[in-house]
Amino acid sequence: MRLRTQLNLAFTTLLVVILTVTGFVTYSLIMDMLIDKEETQLKQKGEILIDILNREYGSIRSVNEFQEFLQSQDGELILYNRTEETVLFSTMSVDNTRQFYEKGYFNNYSDELWDGTSQKYVTARIVRQPNNSGTELILLTPIRDLQAVQSSFFNRLLIVFLIGGALAILLSYFLTNRLVKPLTMLKNELKKVEKRRFDDLERVNATGEIKEVEQSLFDMANELKNYMQSQQVFFQNASHELKTPLMTIQGYAEGIKEGVFEGKERDQGLETMVEEINRLKKIINEIIWLAKLESEELPYEREWIESKTLLNEVHNRMLPLAEKEGIHFGVKQVKEFRLYVDHEKFLQAVLNIAVNAIRHADSKVEVSFKDSQIVIEDDGNGIPKDLIPYIFNRFVKGKGGETGLGLAIARTIIEQSQGSIKVEQSSLGGARFVIELVGTKN
Repeated sequence: MRLRTQLNLAFTTLLVVILTVTGFVTYSLIMDMLIDKEETQLKQKGEILIDILNREYGSIRSVNEFQEFLQSQDGELILYNRTEETVLFSTMSVDNTRQFYEKGYFNNYSDELWDGTSQKYVTARIVRQPNNSGTELILLTPIRDLQAVQSSFFNRLLIVFLIGGALAILLSYFLTNRLVKPLTMLKNELKKVEKRRFDDLERVNATGEIKEVEQSLFDMANELKNYMQSQQVFFQNASHELKTPLMTIQGYAEGIKEGVFEGKERDQGLETMVEEINRLKKIINEIIWLAKLESEELPYEREWIESKTLLNEVHNRMLPLAEKEGIHFGVKQVKEFRLYVDHEKFLQAVLNIAVNAIRHADSKVEVSFKDSQIVIEDDGNGIPKDLIPYIFNRFVKGKGGETGLGLAIARTIIEQSQGSIKVEQSSLGGARFVIELVGTKN
């Protein structure tokens, strides 16, 4: 079932339940309200009649003197003498009057609804002044009259409910369509992503959580597009990096086999083949390790290590290479802190960046640790501006680079350490790599 239909059915069902409960409660309250109002009106009418009786028939000795007056009044009434416990006059039937008397209603002042022979009556009694006369006027209204008013009022209310409900349902269909329309459009955009038509994506006009989903969709599409492009570049670069040494090995192998290379040339060819094989082995090993890092196949076992310990390890391992290349390798600890990382993997990431700096430096490389930041910079020629956005991609390498995987491996490890890495121009003249870490303690 489509979402639009589900929402409309849910709203319609909820509306029907609410209107039904409201109608039932209202129907019951109407009767209570009508009874209270009828009692008030009966008392007002009774007080007027008693006032007339007191003024016109002040010294009544016989009911016959005002019987004609009482009979001329609308509605049911009874004139009762509570002192003598006798009914002086009644417009009710004899059977109803007898039943009222037998049930003790005349002497019971708590019951306001009296059961007659065929229906109930709303009653109100007014005592004639002076009280010692013992005369009471009791007015009665059949409950059937109130039920007729109740049914009439409820029927009109039902019409209002039906019209209001129909308008509410129409409004819900309109609002639901407005709500579901962006979702339908998002579904169409997802189809484009599924078919890799990233350039055909169109923004969807939405608000609230749907807008957040829409933004997430486009962010995901951009990430997927970039990932696919990087994968394409990766395969192109990988094929190139692997093809070159393989062609060299194949050329020398075929030349040696056919006797083209002999003596010294043969030995040089074999040496070159060994070097290319080692280069291939290094590239393949780094590709495999990078793939395992990105797929999280390798366990990342984090622990707290001292920044001073890591700094000393970087210095001790890089010093021989720096001296070999004639580069001054300086380290400094501005403020000690602790890192929550995988010791060996994070050390490898820093070493990869340091090796890259030594390879491109003219005379100097500096490594500094401060707070949660590690900075590695050199005084070389720096990184070309057009290469900076791609410097951490696989097989992207500058002049003098080897496999083009060292910085990609470093970035992957640093990101797994809840950190980030960026490259910028150094005040020394070369490149400046900045590692920012989150999991640190002073």
